Amino acid sequence: MIELEGVPELVDPVMVAAFEGWNDAGDAASTAVAHLDSEWKGEVFAALDAEDYYDFQVNRPTVWLDGGVRKITWPTTRLSVVRVGGDKPRDLVLVRGIEPSMRWRSFCNELLGFAHELGVELVVVLGALLGDTPHTRPVPVSGVTSDPDLARTMDLEETKYEGPTGIVGILQEACTHAGVPAVSLWAAVPHYVSQPPNPKATLALLNRLEDLIDVRIPLGELPEDARAWQLGVDQLAAEDSEVAEYVQTLEEARDTAELPEASGEAIAREFERYLRRRDGGGPSPGGHATDGGASYLRDTPSSRTRRPERPAEPREDGDEEDPSDEE
Repeated sequence: MIELEGVPELVDPVMVAAFEGWNDAGDAASTAVAHLDSEWKGEVFAALDAEDYYDFQVNRPTVWLDGGVRKITWPTTRLSVVRVGGDKPRDLVLVRGIEPSMRWRSFCNELLGFAHELGVELVVVLGALLGDTPHTRPVPVSGVTSDPDLARTMDLEETKYEGPTGIVGILQEACTHAGVPAVSLWAAVPHYVSQPPNPKATLALLNRLEDLIDVRIPLGELPEDARAWQLGVDQLAAEDSEVAEYVQTLEEARDTAELPEASGEAIAREFERYLRRRDGGGPSPGGHATDGGASYLRDTPSSRTRRPERPAEPREDGDEEDPSDEE
């Protein structure tokens, strides 16, 4: 039974979820949800039972000291609520966790139980995958859904992907079967610099989420972090002529493929975002969270960007990942 006595009545709630692991290249998606939680000061109101869904030999608990008292943080999935203020306030239900090791159907049903009890109107699942995309260009973000009506009304792609999937794809399909509108946003992370963090991909996901749900998201230091990340990768790539040549090849392919889009919707979206931020329009940070649970919150691990790996040899079957092909 789901107990939500500490959660107030929500306004136009949207559930935004991300999971560390297979669906989270460069930690871009989980960091995006962590950013929302931090900027709007969310606090955890529920956590799924770790023993139901996680293999602790795969995702080990951590021990830490709190004023000399040893405590344990269990790997699990946690939910928090934040209110976005402004002229049109709305609430976000943030789901942040690790891809479960087992019982995926029960896992999704439990999340859908929370969504139903909270009156969630839309579920947005964030993901990131490795792709043949240059770090010097805007990060491609694909919005996909299994619902043809939703694809048409929200200008999304109707997914046609077939093949192995992760918890992002399973949760989206569970939402569809339960009659809950669901969208997945996928950022493509350069495969030759896949180490986390990747603030540029995180920023791209947040920008696309902002457009999708019509909420102004405070970006904090993310834009500066993204610029610093790109500069650092530029410097590292310049030290290896083969990597530099490979990046140039990706740039040429990307520029050729996206030339028509560069003169159309992409420019319009960026201009509209610029006007919103210049005018200071849209909701401002602020809000509420529910009782207790702050000790569940876990910092996202970070590390310095390491030297880019040499580009992988082409696969014999010529199969390449495309963010629009994943669920």
